[in-house]
Amino acid sequence: MLLWPLLLLLLLLLLPTLALLMQQRSQDARLSWLAGLQHRVAWGALVWAATWQRWRLEQSTLHVHESQQQALRWCLQGAQRPHCSFTDISTFRNHLPLTKASQTQEEENGEQPLPPTSNQDLGEASLQATVLGLVALNKAYPEVLAQGGTARLTLTSPWPQPLPWPGNTLDRVGTRGTKDPRALLLDALRSPGLRALEAGTAVELLDVFLGLEADGEELAGAIAAGNPGAPLPERAAELREALEQGPRGLALRLWPKLQVVVTLDAGGQAEAVAALGALWCQGLAFFSPAYAASGGVLGLNLQPEQPYGLYLLPPGAPFIELLPVKEGTQEEAASTLLLTEAQQGKEYELVLTDHASLTRCRLGDVVRVVGVYNQCPVVRFIYRLGQTLSVRGEDIGEDLFSEALGRAVGQWPGAKLLDHGCVESSILDSSAGSAPHYEVFVALRGLRNLSEENRDKVKETRTGSDLEPAPPFPH
Repeated sequence: MLLWPLLLLLLLLLLPTLALLMQQRSQDARLSWLAGLQHRVAWGALVWAATWQRWRLEQSTLHVHESQQQALRWCLQGAQRPHCSFTDISTFRNHLPLTKASQTQEEENGEQPLPPTSNQDLGEASLQATVLGLVALNKAYPEVLAQGGTARLTLTSPWPQPLPWPGNTLDRVGTRGTKDPRALLLDALRSPGLRALEAGTAVELLDVFLGLEADGEELAGAIAAGNPGAPLPERAAELREALEQGPRGLALRLWPKLQVVVTLDAGGQAEAVAALGALWCQGLAFFSPAYAASGGVLGLNLQPEQPYGLYLLPPGAPFIELLPVKEGTQEEAASTLLLTEAQQGKEYELVLTDHASLTRCRLGDVVRVVGVYNQCPVVRFIYRLGQTLSVRGEDIGEDLFSEALGRAVGQWPGAKLLDHGCVESSILDSSAGSAPHYEVFVALRGLRNLSEENRDKVKETRTGSDLEPAPPFPH
């Protein structure tokens, strides 16, 4: 008979604990439901914003001259120096000479680099790049933007315009608002189910992977010890095992569900993209929502499934002109062209005017027109004037390299060159113990598995399947 009173007393003692556990479980369920609701509301708001911005983009690209005239007026109103009252685009182009980026830096900042434009000054193109880019990315990779599907590995974001609420509820893996890059990497490493990695630029992401290799044991120890978060010894063991197999394909070994890498494109990123695609991020797609410069967003990427580096040049601010690149020379052409005057297949240097200063600045970025969207050109950024490749002091210009590679591909029956990258061997593991050289990566259509004979044709031109990069080979 004494058993029942004892059981009743034990139950009475356990009731507060059970109630607390049930309350906690109910609270966790409510929080999970609320987070899911916020995510759905945020996504609905984002889709609505993207629909509105797509309509505005359609209107501006259908009426390009009016849009560029309006963009120029906005730039002139914000110029921080006295200027003449220009009434139209022709007067503006006739009265102001072209300047180079180096000249603009000296005049504006006493030879200091131009400061990046603030978020408030980026113009509508930055908002369009963000909202349209997110929707396009979700269409191409439907599970990437699910809760916990994406992690940013750098303090800077690839999305040009930070979104207010409800954009913040489209949460990434990681500690929100952290100023510690190591914390971002640890949060990502603790999440094996990631489907996308984000970084400000490809160069920054390259630094992250180099640091991961150098500090791998320390990071694994932190994960095993639960610093921060709960201890995850099994995940730490997976990290150690993945690092032991070397850099090639490391990202997919760490995150088997990974699909795409998102970075913001800008001048000087091609070598980092080629290196990442050849080693750490081998087998992954790369997506950039925009091509940016210090003056703002210059190009929009609306098709993640297309080859990396294709952008629509929008007619809004900053004001963009196109300077024809003369074949075989970098001399200045007689005059610039507007967006509607661009010809498919031709190459142009970008000339930029923003609202921070009244200058027509030659950026040095050269594009090739590959298509048309309404009345605006779709371009591929192919090289920068004055930028060279050099492993032994030879200083090969990017334009000369691209030209030589194009001649070599022309000797491969049925091959079409879609994209290419050239990496100095010093940042690739395949160069260990070998003389300095270049490694060339090509995306081809119509040809797979390059033969030694075809590779030799690249060497003979003195350059150092669908969208399938060919294996690297030294120059």
